[in-house]
Amino acid sequence: MKEIYFAGGCFWGTEHFFKQIHGVTDTEVGFANGHTELPTYKEVYTDTTGYAETVRVTYDEHIADLEFLLNMFFKAIDPTSLNRQGHDEGTRYRTGVYYTAEADLPVIRKVFAEQQALLPHPIVVEVEPLRNFYPAEDYHQDYLDKNPDGYCHLPLELFAFACQMRMLNSKS
Repeated sequence: MKEIYFAGGCFWGTEHFFKQIHGVTDTEVGFANGHTELPTYKEVYTDTTGYAETVRVTYDEHIADLEFLLNMFFKAIDPTSLNRQGHDEGTRYRTGVYYTAEADLPVIRKVFAEQQALLPHPIVVEVEPLRNFYPAEDYHQDYLDKNPDGYCHLPLELFAFACQMRMLNSKS
């Protein structure tokens, strides 16, 4: 199994989106690349800790490879919006890809270059090695499974798209 960390705005929707993708074996919401120890949601919400709401995605690269997951990530974000996704604003809602294996960087750069060629404005998604990650409190984990009518900045159609991709991906 491999891991990659995606910051895509509010982590509730980002986690739910990735859970729909065939080959993703586990997700966990939390806070990445900040400068304090053991941050709480309340602390991160102040935008003073340097953390981004992030989802740790564990995946089977033989089913869903990194290139596929990165391209799916771009479908779930506005990559040209700085510190904002949907109605959520602040540095905690910035977008980012945080990697743990240097070997992933060429694939990340390739997908970013391909995505940039499709856009009229520069991509502002961070690409950095993962410096730290702290899981969020239990009530944030699998939030939209526990609260199906809970807030989400992502459209429901996107989850349906991920499910369709799940079915297509499972046939290959």
